[in-house]
Amino acid sequence: MRTIDHIGPRNDNATTGGKNGCWMSGKQNCWEFKKCGRQPAGAHVDDMGVCPASVEERLDKVHGGERAGRACWVVVGTLCKSAVQGTFAAKINSCLDCDFYHAVRREEGTGFALAAVLMGHLKKTV
Repeated sequence: MRTIDHIGPRNDNATTGGKNGCWMSGKQNCWEFKKCGRQPAGAHVDDMGVCPASVEERLDKVHGGERAGRACWVVVGTLCKSAVQGTFAAKINSCLDCDFYHAVRREEGTGFALAAVLMGHLKKTV
């Protein structure tokens, strides 16, 4: 059985840090790509709160991201079009049209983890 650390490909130069904190150089987390400012200590935490994707540790390293920063579409309460989104069922259609979602799919190619796989992992590791 694959562990969450093995979802998505890694290259030989993967690090735990880098310019944006992602595992793989050049990849951005959603809060960096969208510039929402809802990550811990971000510019909009006081008025909009901390985004759950930026603190969801069960999806850390998925698609080479930090916490759920590259799997935000499966996390309840993320921001889309200046509004906090609800359940997965209520938000997924917006996510499927999101430029960040498409960027991650393109970057990950065959290593892209489907939402059902990610949600299953979230349920198993409560």
